[in-house]
Amino acid sequence: MSSSSRDSFTPPPPLDWKFSQVFGETTPGEDLQDVDVVSSIGFEKSGDYLAVGDRGGRVVIFQAKHGKHTPNSFLNRNELERLDSAFTAHPEYQYKTEFQSHEPEFDYLKSMEIEEKINRVRWCSTSNGSLFILSTNDMTIKLWKVREKKVKKVREMEHHSVVCSENDLLGEGSFMSELDKPPTTNGYNVDWAEKIAKDTLSSQEVQTKITHTEEATRANCRKVYAHAHDFNINSISNNSDGETFISSDDLRINLWNLEISDQCFNIIDTKPSNMEDLTEVITVAEFHPIHCNLLAYSSSRGFTRLVDMRQSAICDHSARILQDAECRGSKSFYTELIASISDMKFTYDGQHILTRDYMNLKLWDMRMDSSPVVVFKIHEHLRHKFSDLYNDDSIFDRFDCCISGDGLHFATGSYSNNLRIFSHGVGNEEGITIEASKNPNRRSTLHSTSRPRRSSLSNMARGFYRQGHENYRSGSNEFSCNLSSKLLHLAWHPTTNFIACASGNSLLMYHA
Repeated sequence: MSSSSRDSFTPPPPLDWKFSQVFGETTPGEDLQDVDVVSSIGFEKSGDYLAVGDRGGRVVIFQAKHGKHTPNSFLNRNELERLDSAFTAHPEYQYKTEFQSHEPEFDYLKSMEIEEKINRVRWCSTSNGSLFILSTNDMTIKLWKVREKKVKKVREMEHHSVVCSENDLLGEGSFMSELDKPPTTNGYNVDWAEKIAKDTLSSQEVQTKITHTEEATRANCRKVYAHAHDFNINSISNNSDGETFISSDDLRINLWNLEISDQCFNIIDTKPSNMEDLTEVITVAEFHPIHCNLLAYSSSRGFTRLVDMRQSAICDHSARILQDAECRGSKSFYTELIASISDMKFTYDGQHILTRDYMNLKLWDMRMDSSPVVVFKIHEHLRHKFSDLYNDDSIFDRFDCCISGDGLHFATGSYSNNLRIFSHGVGNEEGITIEASKNPNRRSTLHSTSRPRRSSLSNMARGFYRQGHENYRSGSNEFSCNLSSKLLHLAWHPTTNFIACASGNSLLMYHA
């Protein structure tokens, strides 16, 4: 871009966000079941489909409505213009199907329960338009094919019986006329006796009639990728080559081929020979959106490492490290807790990386590893409440982040069900705050029947941080936000300014 074009460039106006849809809204006072809480969200690459995983091991799929309208040939000009304006404004989704992806299990070798909670859902790219989706709980990854089947609907007819005489059976339209019928001792040929019996039986059965056919969506499990991780799986990511994907746990990252479920390649192994020397764990890993040989993974110490798989078979020693220089100063016990990166996303052009830690949302240029391009502050008002956040485990909460298709806008969640949206080069660094509710003026009053399961670091990582710090507490535990209402999971539509986010068991959508 020339200097004159840079001088004439004006940033786009700030986005005006409006409520679009809600699914599964809980009425005030209604108990929220833990198994219904949303745990993962993901758009398909075209944005036509949205997958939502929950703590009960289910995956629910929504579809954009624009594919189900009346054919254009039956619409007049005014109706076509109305539909066209509706499509260009923002998508609208409808329920398509759901399936039970995972069931609770028990590992008898480790004496450990394996929850059914869906940690991640990822759509797979295909050339033929088929819908494939990867879902994972703590230990097992599954590949599902979602397809539509035509189902014939039948209407039950009235039950009646018909008495047929010999003349009716051997009438003018019968297979054999009465004159051609071979005589038998009983007056009928053996074949005719069987025909009379079958016709009489069929006339007494309930008759059915096909009324219409409709499409029913089914999900079939095609592959199961299991027994490859010793620790809980925290992320999966599809490669741009359409053939491979990675899965990561606290200490290892494995490379899989979608067609081969019984073997994988360990490409990153950070497990020390002595576990007492453990200083950090892997929190999230993502493939580059364009270059199939590049990937990035982040850690509990706030580092993001860029890896080129062409350099070596084990890639953890040849990585570039993105680290904020401002974080290298004085450290306290809470420094690494709040620095732990909970989520990471590449921009669609692959030039920048967005990371989310407990306090901030940071945008990085891949070519500049010393400091982020911009830092958006999320929880600065909680900086003096770390001890209280630590004692009730809120400091271990893992918030997702997402990026718009043009790479100019970013979003993440916060407490009090707040959705935080920022724009690079537009407005100030405070961004926009929206309460995730159908009526933003009404504060959510969800109550859980049981204590929510922690959406946080693994038990191993939490145990590492807890050593020697169990009983430390400050004097005040009053907060300016509602810590029990948290917006952890969200996703941005790939082609338009449309965000889907989850609050408890509710899926809320906003458009700009």
